[in-house]
Amino acid sequence: MPTYTLAFPLQAELEIRKSRFIAYAIPVADRDAAMTELQRLRAEHASATHVCWALLAGGHSGMSDDGEPSGTAGRPILEVMRHHELEGVLAAVVRYYGGIKLGAGGLVRAYTDAIAVALKEAQRIERIAYARLVVEVDYADEARVRRWIEQAGHTLAHGEHGAAARLTIQLPASEQDTARAALRDATHGRARFPDPEAGEGGAQP
Repeated sequence: MPTYTLAFPLQAELEIRKSRFIAYAIPVADRDAAMTELQRLRAEHASATHVCWALLAGGHSGMSDDGEPSGTAGRPILEVMRHHELEGVLAAVVRYYGGIKLGAGGLVRAYTDAIAVALKEAQRIERIAYARLVVEVDYADEARVRRWIEQAGHTLAHGEHGAAARLTIQLPASEQDTARAALRDATHGRARFPDPEAGEGGAQP
């Protein structure tokens, strides 16, 4: 099932009973990148009462109520993101307290509405999973393989030269089987595909 990230960062602001809620939705590569963005937002809004957030990034997802009552901020933000089928996105809502308490239900609505407004005009792009394919060829075939990588629009991530040329190609995971077939064809069946973790000689036919 496809997942989606955002084409670009989004921002929206709501005022609810004198409190300001500033929502951000930011595409991020991983948790480290998300934490860097959070630090930036906290620095930018140093006088804010709360900076609540949720992150969907595979096995590194998370959320924080940042001092709001438990379950009233991070989880509502996360649920809105899940509704949009987002992945690789940090959503944060900065609150400047206006002096009027909203109650638990009011807070859930406020954080839900703030991030929902930010995502209302979201331009989603399909998130492509990438993989690395290792191909091992004799030196006579190396130039042919490099030319195929360039023509196919893939990336040569790494090259090693031992008894044979061992090239690591970065490409969409869904195209690995097609790439193997094309490389076998380009080298008249001489291309070998070792396990990326194996040393030389661990080739699969």
